[in-house]
Amino acid sequence: HVQLVESGGGSVQAGGSLNLSCVVSQWPYTSACVGWFRQSPGKEREKVAHIYTRPGITQYTDSVKGRFTISHDAAKSTTYLQMTSLKPEDTGMYYCAADRLVCLSTDTRAEWHYWGQGTQVTVS
Repeated sequence: HVQLVESGGGSVQAGGSLNLSCVVSQWPYTSACVGWFRQSPGKEREKVAHIYTRPGITQYTDSVKGRFTISHDAAKSTTYLQMTSLKPEDTGMYYCAADRLVCLSTDTRAEWHYWGQGTQVTVS
């Protein structure tokens, strides 16, 4: 079955950088939506970025534009989130999610079917 394994979280000072990785295994299709979400206590889950892997179509939430970059390495079945110029408000638990087509929909309520375990990012 599909499995997502995340890594790369940690603690960093404001202005620093981190790179998150999400390995998607047992994926049966030639393309996918892969997204990064974050959540902190008392706040609603927020989608940070997503990529439609085969054509490489990407989208970012306004607060991270110019600072974060999402990319996909098909050979490694891995999606990365390169995070630079980190701010304290970027702190949270970051989750990787995958779906076949959901990021191509305009319905923001649509469900992402597969999720990773989360990795903590702390910026101080």
